[in-house]
Amino acid sequence: MLDSVLLQAAVDTSGYGLAGIGAGLAALGAGVGIGQIGKGALESIARQPEATNDIRANMILTAALVEGAAIVAILVGMLVVFTK
Repeated sequence: MLDSVLLQAAVDTSGYGLAGIGAGLAALGAGVGIGQIGKGALESIARQPEATNDIRANMILTAALVEGAAIVAILVGMLVVFTK
């Protein structure tokens, strides 16, 4: 009985792959989002150089929020898998 339970636990790893895919998608989405934020900030600074400090502050704040959302997405994906 114990052997069959251990074997079943060892074989049932399908959720781990889904967690990995979810974590990868969250990281990819965050990377693309931060890239777009940087692109927009650089274009804005090029058009209006006197607003560089304000644009930079807003860029950093927005990038931090995107990173936070990505970390939450990764953690939720892991929690869903590991609490089955």
